[in-house]
Amino acid sequence: TAAPPAPSAAPAEPTAIPQPPTEAEREGGGVLQPGDSGPAVSELQDRLSRIPNVYTERGADGQYDDVLTEAVARFQLWYGIRGDEEGVYGDDTRRDLESRT
Repeated sequence: TAAPPAPSAAPAEPTAIPQPPTEAEREGGGVLQPGDSGPAVSELQDRLSRIPNVYTERGADGQYDDVLTEAVARFQLWYGIRGDEEGVYGDDTRRDLESRT
């Protein structure tokens, strides 16, 4: 008898679907980015407002909008932070901002 034919391609591995961070992850750290909202964003706004000329537009409303994105990008540029995407509050930006405020 003949052997069964060999498969022509390996079966595809299932692709993991990225899940948004949980509220607990947002409260305790993790990445904040445009469109996010809540207490963690308010804390970011408050911290940035303590750095002269970085975030002077308005108070802490908890919305990660264009104004906040520009402020995060400005902070990253002025302090030479390169590990996070421009305007995104990731681990490197968080570590630097928290050490200054």
